[in-house]
Amino acid sequence: MAQLYFYYSAMNAGKSTTLLQSAYNYSERGMSTLIYTAALDNRYGLGKVSSRLGISAKAELFTAETDLFQQLQTQQLNAIKNDGNIDCLLIDEAQFLTKKQVKQLTSIVDDLNIPVLTYGIRTDFQGEPFIGSQYLLAWADKLIELKTVCHCGRKANFVVRFDSNGNAVKQGAQVDVGGNEKYESMCRIHFKELVWD
Repeated sequence: MAQLYFYYSAMNAGKSTTLLQSAYNYSERGMSTLIYTAALDNRYGLGKVSSRLGISAKAELFTAETDLFQQLQTQQLNAIKNDGNIDCLLIDEAQFLTKKQVKQLTSIVDDLNIPVLTYGIRTDFQGEPFIGSQYLLAWADKLIELKTVCHCGRKANFVVRFDSNGNAVKQGAQVDVGGNEKYESMCRIHFKELVWD
């Protein structure tokens, strides 16, 4: 029976690497996967999931308007016409999903019996949950935390955003795509020192 998985962490814990490994594992067994990533994150090129380790894979793009259930049904019909099947759906940058899209993922699992593996950041630079992560934490069948470390050696479960002068940003838009030049994963103690008043 298919299940909905949410692999979550702070930045730089290997979410994309884990997704690519899962896709490879399916492929190695002769199974087919479909990978999606957020259209707004184009740091490594549009339509691609890339790991900091240097591996990547082609991906479909989703926006807030994408109907994932309908698109998967269409992709599945096309695969069947070509004597294939979609055996697993993998979603990178899952924090950018909408509540409606997370519901669609539950329907892919429950109605189409296709496992869905999602990967995302739990909270933003202010410690607030992303909408997609909030509903995945509530509705996923399996929650798997991927761990990374703060500069002090403790588990990092928060992300701090920095401005161009190296100062911690305490307010602003929730989404501001960037990497190590803009964000650092930290433990709660160091996050609180920099962000919470």
